[in-house]
Amino acid sequence: MSAIERFRPGDAADGAGSGSGSGSSSSRIPPVSPQMAFRVAILGGIALVMFGVIFFRLWYLQVLTGEQYVQEAAANAVRDLPIPAPRGQILDREGQPIVESTITNAVQIVPSALPPQGHPRLELYRRLGRLLGMSAAHIQALVIKGRTSVPYAPVTIKTDAGRGVLTVLAEQQSKYPGVTQQPVSIRSYPYGEMAANVLGYVGQVQEPELKLHAFAGVQQGTVVGQEGLEYYYDRYLRGRDGKQRVQVNSEGYPVPTRLQPTPPTAGYSLKTSLDFGLQREGEKALLQGIENARAGGKPAPAGGFVAMNPLNGEVLAIGSYPSFDPNQFAKPLTEREYHELEGVTGTGGGEEVPSRLVDRATGGAYPTGSTFKPLTAMAALEGGVINPSEGLGGGQCIVVGGEQFCNAGHADYGAVGLVEALKVSSDTYFFTVGELANSHGNVIQDKAHELGIGRQTGIDLPSETTGTVPSRQWLVKQNEEESRCQRAHHGHPCHIVAEPGEPWTVGYNMDLAVGQGSLQTDPLQMAVAYSTLANAYLHGGYGEVVRPHLGMQIDESNGGLVQALSFPPARQVHLNDEDLSLVMQGIHEAASQPGGTSADVWSGWNQEQHPVYGKTGTAERPPHLEQSWYMCFINDPTRPIVIAVTVEEGGFGAETAAPIARLIASKWFGQPEKFVTGTSKTF
Repeated sequence: MSAIERFRPGDAADGAGSGSGSGSSSSRIPPVSPQMAFRVAILGGIALVMFGVIFFRLWYLQVLTGEQYVQEAAANAVRDLPIPAPRGQILDREGQPIVESTITNAVQIVPSALPPQGHPRLELYRRLGRLLGMSAAHIQALVIKGRTSVPYAPVTIKTDAGRGVLTVLAEQQSKYPGVTQQPVSIRSYPYGEMAANVLGYVGQVQEPELKLHAFAGVQQGTVVGQEGLEYYYDRYLRGRDGKQRVQVNSEGYPVPTRLQPTPPTAGYSLKTSLDFGLQREGEKALLQGIENARAGGKPAPAGGFVAMNPLNGEVLAIGSYPSFDPNQFAKPLTEREYHELEGVTGTGGGEEVPSRLVDRATGGAYPTGSTFKPLTAMAALEGGVINPSEGLGGGQCIVVGGEQFCNAGHADYGAVGLVEALKVSSDTYFFTVGELANSHGNVIQDKAHELGIGRQTGIDLPSETTGTVPSRQWLVKQNEEESRCQRAHHGHPCHIVAEPGEPWTVGYNMDLAVGQGSLQTDPLQMAVAYSTLANAYLHGGYGEVVRPHLGMQIDESNGGLVQALSFPPARQVHLNDEDLSLVMQGIHEAASQPGGTSADVWSGWNQEQHPVYGKTGTAERPPHLEQSWYMCFINDPTRPIVIAVTVEEGGFGAETAAPIARLIASKWFGQPEKFVTGTSKTF
């Protein structure tokens, strides 16, 4: 039966008339409840409100603010390219530039003007590579990297191409489509390796460095100071970049425009305390001393020196050997080149080449030998450990705890007083002082810290060594560190200490008294300590621990003063004037009287006009040959100077370090420059 046949019109009437209640109720639609009607009304209202909001927003965007967004959309086609600011100069104390920024034409590629991809473009890269001394693959990689980072900007290929290359590019422009020349400012170090370790170098800031406080707000790729004064004073030297406004099309390629650039603002200049003539002579003297030591069979691979005004901490000259040429960092270094600078490359004998990047004047860590004895003497006198007139240290050796402590060459100076002990550098005398001081606690250690040893000086450079002055507390920490290290390495010794768990013994203090053992410091700290003794000596015992510094003032590019830099002393000291006078007398006789350890080095020097207070040092550094040291203060009413010199594996102090110091002093005081080798064989 069909659906039509199943439902006939008469059926409904018949059913209705039958009065059957069940059939009538199943055919009617049930009425909507009031709750359901209320819910539908709410949903409808919400939908109406939402459509109203959307409509109003569209009306607002198209009618009220449409013109504004049209302008912003047009502005999106304009890109800002930074115009690097020339870095400020670094000047010596007389205003002579020792670091400059120069303008050179960089070779750049405009990606939008390159030939099509494929052979034409690769051939261009090959042709340009032959001209620049670069591989085609390297040029291609630079273009891809530049196009990815800043799609609309020219890509710099080389900044130091040379005048000949630039002439070829200008005359044969048709052969190098898309290759242009653009003036750029680059850092120039006209004196090469001179003072390189303190001047530092520059390079593009990398992403991890952007987190440093020094580079807050700096855009990635900006050229910033990376080391030395370039880093420490970067915020002054860097200047403010300009902006070149570039209009680009929808594909990101630049199009011709007349948008005006914002010119960069050059950085300020930094005037330093360095004396150019003394700096040059100091480095020359250091090299001469090293070459002389090598001629005598000493390895003498490295060294450093500091010349400083003891009254205010101005660093007059500072050098480290071997050094490096900061101009090398004007272009990216290869991994091999950087490893060579770091000293990773081994020599034929398998030993490491000394790192050129380490500043041995501020970052070396050495025992000082006998140059430490004036500090020991000062500590023992003020601590009531010794009577300066009492004779001590007789014989070639003294025996303590069954161990012999001897003079260099087993010399016998007899039992001598303090002044004579400093003059001849009697080790047995100062071994005895160290033994006596051990029962007085940290007498020597405390005085060394007070004068500036084993603590950072605060020099205006990004890094310096802290050093070590061994003490009972220090040894406890070393033993704890050894234990932690051994646990981490499953019981294997870490050699942080020679004998793990060994207690402090008198031998530690005896070694310290003569500048040996675990003592670690550098020429800068020693220069601060001797400066403290010197300015206290000149002021009746009241002295200052000066803060060494290189910066003097910040200047406009035209020479106008922006800011005078201030470096207040680290702290005040009061030394007993009588005790200090005895110490100074001892080291003056060492440099001026017959039998003094450096008297022959200063032969012919006018001691009345410029008295020398000097001390040799020969530090044992097994398995290396002895390290040569010399410290001196030379008095003058207007030009006093403290000089610290050290040469690794240079032998006795009188042989190598002291003659270097005399050459530096001769330059400073205008005396005839003579390299006079001493004969003293003391430690």
